[in-house]
Amino acid sequence: MTRNRIRKEHSPFTGEDKVRPKKHLGQHFLNDENIAGKIADTLTLRGYKTVLEIGPGMGVLTKYLLRKDISTYVVEIDTESVAYLKEHYPGLSGRIISEDFLRYDVREVLKDEPFAIIGNFPYNISSQIVFKMLDMREQVPEFSGMFQKEVAERVCEKKGSKAYGILSVLVQAFYDAEYLFTVSENVFTPPPKVKSGVLRLRRKEDFRLPCDEKLFFKIVKTAFGQRRKTLRNSLKTLGLSDILKEDIIFGQRPEQLSVQDFIRLTQKIENGAV
Repeated sequence: MTRNRIRKEHSPFTGEDKVRPKKHLGQHFLNDENIAGKIADTLTLRGYKTVLEIGPGMGVLTKYLLRKDISTYVVEIDTESVAYLKEHYPGLSGRIISEDFLRYDVREVLKDEPFAIIGNFPYNISSQIVFKMLDMREQVPEFSGMFQKEVAERVCEKKGSKAYGILSVLVQAFYDAEYLFTVSENVFTPPPKVKSGVLRLRRKEDFRLPCDEKLFFKIVKTAFGQRRKTLRNSLKTLGLSDILKEDIIFGQRPEQLSVQDFIRLTQKIENGAV
């Protein structure tokens, strides 16, 4: 099938049955076939045979996933989009999950098997999607897709930057993060007011931390919750001993610490907190 024919048959923006973008769902439908193909190709297909697409809309990305030697599932909250997918993508039969991803336990369908996550993520919930992915990190070896450009950059940012924060540290503790390319606002309907960025996260070979992981999450979130304060002040609620407070690391601000520094900080608090 030629690319032109694909556009004619499946483009979300031709014909009478197109889905209406809904503002309350943060829908901006991608209408560039080349970009959709590039996003699908970000998957390395290593260590899994299943991919879950979040928010497929009218399937501009889905069609390229279906061409790969993987089992594609989609989760979509918009019932109008679900109806469109059922009509236009018979290859998805039985693999369309009509649910809110943030509230749905995907293990009901995918059980304990590993799977990748991909999507053109709604900007208004993209950070929440990342946090939920982190909760499922034991099952998710790879994650890729499109975010608001600033969010994608933040996930991949390194220490010392104002953009470096909670998402940067928590994601990079478990995944290698790559910012791949920028996407113009002009390839969406309706066009958003900002540019988009595509990233890829590949889980580290040894992704279990040498510290209490729950405490690690708590420390990172607490530290960046008061990012202008030194760690000595922002982490007061953790009950630090007087001896521990004298450690030089507590005189720094959170954006000065690398992921490994936060791991060492967690180990210090784990071993020295009152």
